[in-house]
Amino acid sequence: KQKTAYEICACLVGSEMCIRDRSSKKQKTSSCSVVLGSSWGDEGKGKLVDFLLEAKKMDVCARFNGGNNAGHSIEFDGKTFHVHLLPSGVLTPSCVNVLGNGMVIHLPSLFAELASLLEGGVDAEKSVRVSLRAQIVFDFHKIVDGAREAALGDKQLGTTKRGIGPSYADKAARRGLRIAEFVDARDGVFESKFRDLVAIVRAEHPAAFADYDADAELATLLTLRERVRAMACDTSLLVNAAIADGQSVLLEGANAVLLDIDHGTYPFVTSSSPSVAGAALGVGIPPRAIGDVIGVVKAYTTRVGAGPFPTELAWREAGTPGEHLQRVGHEYGTTTGRPRRCGWLDLNLVAYAHRLNGFTSINVTKLDVLSGLASLQLGVAYMLDGARLPFGSLPASLDDLARCEVVYESFDGWTDDISQCTARADLPPAAERYLARIEELLGLPAPWIGVGAGRTQTLVDERYK
Repeated sequence: KQKTAYEICACLVGSEMCIRDRSSKKQKTSSCSVVLGSSWGDEGKGKLVDFLLEAKKMDVCARFNGGNNAGHSIEFDGKTFHVHLLPSGVLTPSCVNVLGNGMVIHLPSLFAELASLLEGGVDAEKSVRVSLRAQIVFDFHKIVDGAREAALGDKQLGTTKRGIGPSYADKAARRGLRIAEFVDARDGVFESKFRDLVAIVRAEHPAAFADYDADAELATLLTLRERVRAMACDTSLLVNAAIADGQSVLLEGANAVLLDIDHGTYPFVTSSSPSVAGAALGVGIPPRAIGDVIGVVKAYTTRVGAGPFPTELAWREAGTPGEHLQRVGHEYGTTTGRPRRCGWLDLNLVAYAHRLNGFTSINVTKLDVLSGLASLQLGVAYMLDGARLPFGSLPASLDDLARCEVVYESFDGWTDDISQCTARADLPPAAERYLARIEELLGLPAPWIGVGAGRTQTLVDERYK
């Protein structure tokens, strides 16, 4: 008899699991979906993931890239929860939550998140599984991150300084340490490798390491080892077993497509691949196992940090559209607290993300933020040196991108408060025309429309319930 994900996971990490036993579940066609951000992040992916987990009773929720440089804010039971490393499934008691091999994990931050959830009444630790192949972010990675950013002067990238880039750099240099080394039961193995890595990095950045205490960091990490051992397993085996058993799996992307290390607005990008290809690689499943690919599209565009932003609006002057978006949308980074730059929806960027990932549908979020604007603009194309670029085309050169002029289509705004709407048919005609044009240009349905931060403030097409 083929073992289910529940049984395999129990064999790997002990029988006490915070999920229902599915060993008697009948075989069915697997449902493996991916949720991706369609621009520069902060689109509201966490809310959709939380909604789908509850609505579709997902069995597994897996993060596949990044670290605590990302962040989701989720409204649940009248409370707001912030997660950075943990999958959004931690608010769904029946869900196994996986931190995949494509992630880089700062362990003290992971347990701080779990403690914060517990303070809010959510005991999620037993539901969490961490890949043995995931890389570890150390405090000295954060030091290196800050030093490298400072050295760039006025050409800084806008990194979160959480050590993500240096950790991925150590991974690529084949000298980083993984969860497998940390939980190694042999005396002194991890400790020796840790000190060797510290010595290498210290030699590369001597000035930055003046106040760094390696022994103190090591001592802190070792207090967490037994708790990590209880979570650590071959998560690729777990997720593949769940898929084979016909369970519902949701892969949750951090960051977004325009921050992809290969296809994003390089070098103003993250250090991993927040794409559908990155999802398969970062969890350890075959690409053909993935079915639905859902692109999350904010009703306007935002960006944190530096880099070209073709549809950006001035947002510091009261009464302007940009100020309205920033203020009404509460546009501050979940991880950094930095104000987000705001602009009109750049549908050309979304089309580019669609070309790379093959979205099967989209979720339009924060439509309610547009209420109160007299008119709207929708970016539908770029002009470069007098020539109109193909729809969904993004110049590889940032100098060229910065010179692009945006072609806009204009729409009437609306004054209605749409946050209490319960069906798409309840929306004002102007809002419906705006949504319909987005669907038409992308050639994609928008089954989910966000009209507020709450879990219930999502308008759902009946066919997708």
